[in-house]
This record gives sequence, C-alpha cells and structure tokens, in this order.
Amino acid sequence: MIRYTDTITPEEYMELRRKVGWMEFPYEQAKACVEKAYVIRCVRDDDKAVDVARLLWDGSYIAFLSDVIVDAEYRHQGIGSRLVESCLQKLKDDMKPGWKVKITLNSAKGKEVFYERFGFEARPHDDCGAGMDQWLMKE
Repeated sequence: MIRYTDTITPEEYMELRRKVGWMEFPYEQAKACVEKAYVIRCVRDDDKAVDVARLLWDGSYIAFLSDVIVDAEYRHQGIGSRLVESCLQKLKDDMKPGWKVKITLNSAKGKEVFYERFGFEARPHDDCGAGMDQWLMKE
C-alpha cells in the first residue's frame, strides 16, 4: 500500500541515495539533512521508504528543492509530481501575504523537462547565467 509521510530516517534517506547512485556521506550529515529540512515528503510502500523529496527554506526569500528521488520501480505513476507539488504547496501555505520566494534546484541531467512542468526555468536564460555548484570536502 502506497502512502505519503513527513518523515524518513537517515538510514532510509542514505539507502535511497545509494539506489540512484548519488554520493554518500557520513551518518551525522544524513541525520542533519533529515532533521533540518523545512519539508520532507516520503513515499512508503507498506513501511518501506521508496521515494523522497526535501525542501530547504531560509524563512525569507530563498528555498531549495533537493533530493527528489523516485525509485525506478515507482516512476511514471505521478509520485514524483505529487512529491514536488506537496513541497511547493507547503511553502506557499506558510508564506506571508505579499511575500515572494525564489525556489532553486539542481536537476539531474535529463530531468529538466520534469521540473519545467512546475514553472522552473532551465538555466542559463535571459535573466540568469548557468547554475553552478561544487562539492567541498574535508579529509
């Protein structure tokens, strides 16, 4: 039975990252990812976590949609769309009247079209240069 929850354990979160081939990091960081997220949306098949999305928000004008992970077995069922819509709706519900919030994300390669359906624009475009990132690591 598929159900949506607002919680995921650090272990479940890291297992979903592993399943899609994303970088792993220490438990302490995974725990912070889960605990400090503004929104967590987790899809469970019975009790097993199978999909997740996280939204970070500074409480002002910047938010970051992160870690939209949909297991290959559950794709093309509208689950990813519901995860994103739920995160965006929670943010919209909590915004004060007149507020504007810029939501950013780093799309996995080839998944840009998925996010465009929600109003995201691929970069670069007329107003913005290419998005940039780096992994900062300490040995």
